Amino acid sequence: MEKQLLKDTVSKVLDEMRTRPIPLGVSNRHIHLSEADYARLFPGQPIREKKTLLQPGQFAAEQTVTLVGPKGQLKNVRLLGPLRETSQVEISRTDARMLGISAPLRMSGDLQGTPGIRLVSAFAQLDLPSGVIVAQRHIHMTPLDALVYRVTHGDKVSVAITGDERQLVLDNVIVRVSADMRLEMHIDTDEANAAGADNPQTIAMLVATR
Repeated sequence: MEKQLLKDTVSKVLDEMRTRPIPLGVSNRHIHLSEADYARLFPGQPIREKKTLLQPGQFAAEQTVTLVGPKGQLKNVRLLGPLRETSQVEISRTDARMLGISAPLRMSGDLQGTPGIRLVSAFAQLDLPSGVIVAQRHIHMTPLDALVYRVTHGDKVSVAITGDERQLVLDNVIVRVSADMRLEMHIDTDEANAAGADNPQTIAMLVATR
């Protein structure tokens, strides 16, 4: 009897955890830089942290660049830290059209065959031969979160984004599992605008797995 009660209690707690809102992070256009590229664009300048991000160790820096494409440019594009092995530029579909770049939909770090772009800082400019992507929407999870939601790294799930005015279900949301991450869904500004995610009452909830 006690074992059954314990089992029922655990099952109830897990069900409640599965239906809790997922923190939603809207990723505006931004860049990641390698040490060599950073040193070229910001010679002698230490990275200055502007805002701490939810993911452990990550932050928005004070440093910004201008993105220059074949058809246009975007100013004040924020650098995110810490520095990486390879430089990467993440933009939305709308940004890509404005710049005149055919940026593919990719997960972060999947840069083979991606287009390049010119980066301009107050000190220098740099032509990246590749690295421009539209980031695939995804959810960061700890191994415990993945266990609760019954998913594994690389799974695709559907997430409902709801608010006072709009509701949108996003399919093909990639699950990324790591002990170094915290539970958070990342979408870009185009997706956020479509879902009305600028409303403070907006929440994201996992509704289906496959």
